[in-house]
Amino acid sequence: MNKFVLPEHPHCPHDHSQCVSDALSAAEQVCERAGARLTALRKRVLELVWQSHRPLGAYDLLETLAREDDRRPAPPTVYRALDFLQEQGLVHRIASLNAFIGCASPEHTHQGHFLICRNCRVAIELDQSLIHPAIAKVADQMDFSVEAETVEIAGLCSQCREAA
Repeated sequence: MNKFVLPEHPHCPHDHSQCVSDALSAAEQVCERAGARLTALRKRVLELVWQSHRPLGAYDLLETLAREDDRRPAPPTVYRALDFLQEQGLVHRIASLNAFIGCASPEHTHQGHFLICRNCRVAIELDQSLIHPAIAKVADQMDFSVEAETVEIAGLCSQCREAA
């Protein structure tokens, strides 16, 4: 059975401050195990990504950081932070939106597979246990070597469908 990663689903009631706190704690553990440095800026960018369960673009992050500090960070600084977070498996890039979202399972290396609401932009990470094997099976049958996966399914979440 295909499952959603529900604890972080924005339409599912939860303690959002605990959600952000858990993500930051997991990030510290992942970085410590990898011997990677989670700088203050990288941590703040990750925190901003997790403050909403909607994918955020680099320029959205830049705007927020500029409002918090009179010195506006340069775009490459934020992109480097996002690259680092992505390399550590702490965020996923949503290619169709050119935006980033926090990874619900950073302790496991995986590709993100998402349902994305085209109205409210909520992105729900899917359990990849069925999707990845299906892709691998078809690729094997076609003698194709998979280098990356992008599964982004656009539609309407239940709340937006009900509101329409």
